[in-house]
Amino acid sequence: MAKVAFIGLGVMGYPMAGHLKTKGGCEVVVYNRTAAKAEKWVAEFGGAAAPTPKEAAEGCDFVFACVGNDDDLRSVTTGPDGAFQAMGEGSVFVDNTTASADVARELHAAAKERGIGFIDAPVSGGQAGAENGVLTVMCGGDADVYAKAEPVIESFARACLLMGESGAGQITKMVNQICIAGLLQGLSEGLNFGQKAGLDMDKVIDVISKGAAGSWQMENRGKTMVRGEFDFGFAVDWMKKDLSICLSEAKNTGARVPVTALVDQFYTQIQARGGNRWDTSSLIHLLQND
Repeated sequence: MAKVAFIGLGVMGYPMAGHLKTKGGCEVVVYNRTAAKAEKWVAEFGGAAAPTPKEAAEGCDFVFACVGNDDDLRSVTTGPDGAFQAMGEGSVFVDNTTASADVARELHAAAKERGIGFIDAPVSGGQAGAENGVLTVMCGGDADVYAKAEPVIESFARACLLMGESGAGQITKMVNQICIAGLLQGLSEGLNFGQKAGLDMDKVIDVISKGAAGSWQMENRGKTMVRGEFDFGFAVDWMKKDLSICLSEAKNTGARVPVTALVDQFYTQIQARGGNRWDTSSLIHLLQND
């Protein structure tokens, strides 16, 4: 039985930690900035809660984290009460945060100095994927460290793959988010076009989702988009954070991402309408309510 710490019990981390306990059979210690959430998790799943990431990580074989951004990640790893301060040689830190490739490489190097393994392992699949234990996990890091961590990661994954060296997992997640942003804008324009033409959009979605226009977003969000329902799924604020990472990396690599930059501006307009916590499919709101 592996001893595991999980840092960050948000909408993704809470069920992911649960799967490590129930499906993975791990002994799990949790840490969350709001202690009440950690206490709730323990009441539901068992295990234990710790007051700091450092204390959560002590004696663990693996430490997982799913926090907000680069600075949050640095705080829970190399900060004074960070997990790296207590992790033993040969243990592995698995970062499920969507963060920059730069911070992944930085923490990989810091971990290596301490004899700790580090895998950047951002996930895709949203809250439903986390709750059902069917996330896609894109990993970067050393092959031997990944091989050690993969069986544990699979507790909450449908697919898990090593994409390359440190940072490759984060860059793969950026590809994922760029594809989703452009797809959602195209879907929004198509569905709004059909509505303006007076079509029965449920029927439209039923038929075109079976052809070349079909996608996960159309199957899972199309009908709610035409009804203007956005109270679920992946929040606009989170997508804005992810797209800022994508745009920054695009500058570093010289990649042209004009549609992504445009959609990023559209999400800024959604935020200005109070849609910070709306689902990312809310791009259609700008067309329905221009």
